[in-house]
Amino acid sequence: MTEATDAPTSETPEQPLEERGSNRSRRPSSRAFREFMASSWAPAAESPLERSEVADHSERRRAAISEQFPGDRLVIPAGGLKVRSNDTDYRYRPHSAFAHLTGLGSDVEPDAVLVLHPVFADDPDGEGDAGVPAGHEAVLYVRPMAGRESEEFYGDARYGEFWVGSRPSLEEIEKLTGIRTVHLDELPDAVGKDVGQVRVRVVPDADQVTSNTVDALRGAHEEHAENDAKLAEALSELRLVKDAWEVEQLREAVAASIAGFEDVVRALPRAAEHARGERVIEGVFGARAREEGNGIGYDTIAAAGDHATTLHWIRNDGQVRHGELVLLDAGVEVDSLYTADITRTLPVDGTFSETQRQVYTAVLDAADAAFAAARPGVRFREVHAAAMAVLAQRLAEWGLLPVDVETALGEEGQQHRRWMPHGTSHHLGLDVHDCAQARAEMYLDAELRPGMVFTIEPGLYFKSDDLAVPERFRGIGVRIEDDVLVTADGVENLSAALPRRPEDVEAWMASLAQG
Repeated sequence: MTEATDAPTSETPEQPLEERGSNRSRRPSSRAFREFMASSWAPAAESPLERSEVADHSERRRAAISEQFPGDRLVIPAGGLKVRSNDTDYRYRPHSAFAHLTGLGSDVEPDAVLVLHPVFADDPDGEGDAGVPAGHEAVLYVRPMAGRESEEFYGDARYGEFWVGSRPSLEEIEKLTGIRTVHLDELPDAVGKDVGQVRVRVVPDADQVTSNTVDALRGAHEEHAENDAKLAEALSELRLVKDAWEVEQLREAVAASIAGFEDVVRALPRAAEHARGERVIEGVFGARAREEGNGIGYDTIAAAGDHATTLHWIRNDGQVRHGELVLLDAGVEVDSLYTADITRTLPVDGTFSETQRQVYTAVLDAADAAFAAARPGVRFREVHAAAMAVLAQRLAEWGLLPVDVETALGEEGQQHRRWMPHGTSHHLGLDVHDCAQARAEMYLDAELRPGMVFTIEPGLYFKSDDLAVPERFRGIGVRIEDDVLVTADGVENLSAALPRRPEDVEAWMASLAQG
């Protein structure tokens, strides 16, 4: 990677650029060099940007959150760059709440901040009620790209166009989002305006720099943390029901992910011959994710053999052995930042053994029971209960439970959870575990509503050293995960194009091998 420095000169150095939290070093440059760098550049091309298709949806989302906090100033940062190592950063991704309210995805620039400024109406009835909250005005605070006559252009390895490429102007962002956009430098004064009379809330943990700025303006009070948490909670709950545009983004993410699974099946022979075959699988899926979208929505789980019994196996450094299973849990994140989350458990050689099929079928039956239970009006946690009832019954039939099924399913039992310790479902959207800060009464205890999107993903995991199960089960881990959309009368399996039944999985793998 190119070192972030200028060539040394013998001239007296001028003051260095502001470091902006970076540990990058830079060397002084001569006046002649600076003048030459600023000259002979063609005019910037006119931007083809138009108002995006998501802008109207984002506007409705902002209106919905505005109604919940009348009179408050709401600060929603995109977040800044995060250092990976020394002077290299991770690939940038904005905070999900910011993306949801602006419609900006992988094209947004770091450090941007959305602020919903409260608007107050004059006394509408002449009774002295001046200052009545009347909604919010949205303003985007963004660092614009510096001109090519500036040192930032060539000398700032974190933000300079020469280093990281061009970015849209304030006018272009305003045209794209429909949100008034101004320079980031105006943020402190705008947030601090009337800070004594207006409550300021900021999304916690989104961007420490912005949080520090807000805290310096509003002072230190314990109530601020609670107020901020309420904002994060409301923003999370706002995403529980997806609009039509969001559903379409999720469909695109699922379609790209299915293509990635097909790529992996074709690569299984190569994976089986590689010393770290799990890395082959991870790499093949990751290539599809980058080609078709922004990247992976979360670290890919490519777990072969006993590794499949580790729920979040992301080391992916193991062998892929003939005769074993591979559990692939992966999802493509599209450019809008919506992600799929799909799992299939595949026989390396294309055919399930008798025991593998037995375990796989039990998990599939549990998933089918969850599908049958999921419909509007059913509580979210009831989907999990339906799947667990099937798994407990199968474990009892196999002689693995130390108690009867009814006892195991009771609050004082739960012995079946030794082999299925996770939940069956979670919401899905901008985050793979979307809406995670929602209240329990809005999530686990809430009734399903049309427009909700979540996973159904039961599993069974028999570790190789588990002496509570017969030897033939040991080292087998199976999970089947699909992404579902709640409709008016049930659910739609968005990932239905990926085979689920064992005989269909075998036929699908065979067809890909032949192709």
